[in-house]
Amino acid sequence: MHLLPAEVEKYIEDHSKKEEEQLYDLNRETHLKIMNPQMIAGHVQGKFLQMISSMVKPARVLEIGTFTGYSAICFACGLQEQGEIYTIEFNEELRPMIEDQFDKAGLSDKIHLHIGDAAEVIPTLDGPFDIVYIDADKINYHRYFDLSFPLVPVGGYIISDNVLWSGKVAQAQKDKETKALDDYNKKLVNDPRIDNVLISVRDGIMIARKIAQ
Repeated sequence: MHLLPAEVEKYIEDHSKKEEEQLYDLNRETHLKIMNPQMIAGHVQGKFLQMISSMVKPARVLEIGTFTGYSAICFACGLQEQGEIYTIEFNEELRPMIEDQFDKAGLSDKIHLHIGDAAEVIPTLDGPFDIVYIDADKINYHRYFDLSFPLVPVGGYIISDNVLWSGKVAQAQKDKETKALDDYNKKLVNDPRIDNVLISVRDGIMIARKIAQ
């Protein structure tokens, strides 16, 4: 997942504002207790998501892939006063930790957790969502994009994580997940309804702004 030399990544972390205490504790608890803790957004990416949210000032956010709740808490930093986040997590076993973290952050009334298959949950939700954040199973990114696109108003954003997949998307030989992400990136860059940029924050983030229905 590291695309930059370790010393450059350390320099970036050292020159980004310090992680808030509650997010630091969540990051640490995730690494101590949860399998595949590298899936957490973490310090720099979390700050980046906070910045995006603070600039957009969303009324409503849809997150596809909660994990332990780090990125949802980051998005909450920029919410409008009555703003809400709807977040979907497939793994039922993570529910107690997620709900505990949202409670510790004082966000239980603003973040609505749905446990289940995102492809089944998304059609039950009503838009609009100013930001959709996709960070779930890579094979289904295209599906989540298509399902959430109608829920995003013109001017809204769909942000997708891990789109560089440790740089493997640029290699000639691709496994199933890498090919799915490569196809997804090609799908978005050729979609006339969006403007987009792929940036190399951590494992690659695709930012798509809806410009037409």
